[in-house]
Parts: sequence; C-alpha cells; structure tokens
Amino acid sequence: MQTILFACVHNAGRSQMARAWFDHLADPTLARALSAGTRPAANVQPNVVAVMAEVGIDVAGFVPQKLTPELCEGVSRLVTMGCGDECPNVPGMIIEDWPLPDPKGRDLADVRATRDAIRDRVASWLATHGLARNTR
Repeated sequence: MQTILFACVHNAGRSQMARAWFDHLADPTLARALSAGTRPAANVQPNVVAVMAEVGIDVAGFVPQKLTPELCEGVSRLVTMGCGDECPNVPGMIIEDWPLPDPKGRDLADVRATRDAIRDRVASWLATHGLARNTR
C-alpha cells in the first residue's frame, strides 16, 4: 500500500482537492492519500467545497490538519502544491512540486481551472504508477 501526502501551507485548497481526486481515482487496495499543511486553516475554503461539489465530490467535511513527523511515517511521496519557499520539506522523502495557483480568494472559474488541473495531474500520476482504479 502506497501512501501519498499532498501538502501546502494552509491545507484548505489545492492539497484537499488533490487528496479528494486521489481517493476518487486511485485503486484503494493499492494506494491512499493524506493531506496536511504547515499552517493549517480552520476549514476548507468555501470556493473549493463548491467546485468539488460540482463534480460530485464532497469535501465539506474535510478538516485541515498540521503536517507532523508522525503523519509522515509510512508516506511514500510528498507532493507539494506550488507554495514556493513556504512549502513543507521532509528530509529523506521523495518530494515533487506541482506549481498550481492557490484558489484562496479567486473566482469560481479560476478555482475550476485549478480543480481540473489537479484532476489531470492526479490521473496521470496514478496511471504512470499503475495505481488507478481498474488498471489490473
């Protein structure tokens, strides 16, 4: 079982969308996702909840959480979400960065574009690693 951790600063937008898409598209017998932030917000951004609901994915109950060493135990890969110098760094972990705009304060059209870019990246990553649903 591979565990992927999506992380950004507030864990209220991009990393929550990535986790949700991963859960939706990955074979749950092969992989799972977590998300966290270095300075987690109180809740997921309302515009993110709205655009994910448009595609039938409910993230309203997701709760931002702090990135901790304990959370990183057993994680195969850390994917940071374009947060520049504020992105978390976990020594010894494979890290890749997906440079994506923060949906905070953006209009719904911009947030939809970010949502769709995250979906495409997650789907491609899962296919490349043989972890997508129905790949066997």
